[in-house]
Amino acid sequence: MLTADDVKKIVKDEDVHYLRMSFTDALGALKNIEIPISLLDDALDNQIKIDGSSIAGFLPIEHADMYLYPDPASFVIYPWTSGRDKTAALICDVYNVDGTPFAGDPRGILKKNLAAVNKMGFDALNVGAEPEFFLFKRDENGRPTMTVNDDAFYFDTEPKDEGEACRRDIANVLTDMGFKIEAAHHEAAAGQHEIDFRFDDALHTADKIQYFKLVVREIAKQHGLAATFMPKPITGINGSGMHMNQSLFKDGQNAFDDPNGFKGLSDTARSYLAGLLKHAPAFTAVANPTINSYKRLVPGYEAPTYIAWATDNRTPLVRIPAGRGKVARLELRSGDPSANPYIFIAAILAAGADGIKNELTAPDPVERNIYEMNAEERDEANINELPGSLEQAIANLEADKELVSALGDEYVKTFARFKKDEIAEYKTNVTNWEHKEYFGA
Repeated sequence: MLTADDVKKIVKDEDVHYLRMSFTDALGALKNIEIPISLLDDALDNQIKIDGSSIAGFLPIEHADMYLYPDPASFVIYPWTSGRDKTAALICDVYNVDGTPFAGDPRGILKKNLAAVNKMGFDALNVGAEPEFFLFKRDENGRPTMTVNDDAFYFDTEPKDEGEACRRDIANVLTDMGFKIEAAHHEAAAGQHEIDFRFDDALHTADKIQYFKLVVREIAKQHGLAATFMPKPITGINGSGMHMNQSLFKDGQNAFDDPNGFKGLSDTARSYLAGLLKHAPAFTAVANPTINSYKRLVPGYEAPTYIAWATDNRTPLVRIPAGRGKVARLELRSGDPSANPYIFIAAILAAGADGIKNELTAPDPVERNIYEMNAEERDEANINELPGSLEQAIANLEADKELVSALGDEYVKTFARFKKDEIAEYKTNVTNWEHKEYFGA
């Protein structure tokens, strides 16, 4: 991993002129303050200050000053910048003026939960994320339209897949930034795409998700397109998910693997899995944090709606992909790319850790197509549903003592307040659907 000295050398060798000190607000938006590279030493010495009162979910105006503590390992150069505009970026933790970590910093919250798992004897949580996105055309004035740029299907190729050139340029830029790209392809819906990058430790996977979203939007714009990570941008077709593959390591070995265990999984893996299933009704609030998210989480569009697990079967919440040994992992399939990656990963880690600490037992796997099971069959198999709305998910999160403790009471209160305001505004907003349905009543 890069050190502060490495960053200084690269900046000099590459003739970088600007540095973006980046961080994430309470709702998951990537923010930054840009400084001239002449202030690099100050930046690496944690001397760059921001106004926390202007950031969603941070500080009140009477206590506004905060400091950015950059992580040298997150250093990247933006490949689309050059010459006098050549720009690099560092992802930062947010600290109070007294030198203590800000309790509402999403990155800090994830670090706190990783530290707790380290104390349990685990070296690391590895996470592989699969964020999907849509590409839409822009009009003659450069404004996004609601017209997708192709009508291709899963794994289609050019010329039907008209997003291939844009997708390849995105992959090339990500590679230049240090990502290890493993696959890129058209997804199941028209205009929908996926680019898979190699797993990393949980913290730096969350960093990469933030960089990923920035790059996708930037390169799409250069192609005259608009990218969106909205979970369900179009009625009647699949929405965009962000599956999370997870594996704990201990003493350098994958703690989820056991060749002699049930389905090749260790007791640790099965208890972690049980924790995910137990806390799913609550962490759904941060895995699927928008009203629009729940228009994706409906039967018939490949997104899971039932709390169960399986191996090959893709209808439950958690799947165990093929491959054991170092690649043994659990794939959580419900999340979407509107999620704050730091909070999402912190929540599922806390859920799994609760399962391990309390030696919870996972139910039997469900290898049937759950969507084809009737209510009585689901009841017999003890299969419950995920929350059907953001309102219900928020209530579940507020009632889950373990997750409130893991994320921090103040963060949960702040997050819930923002989301309840969002729900209230939505409830009073008149939509085009209502005009169509009721105007002539």
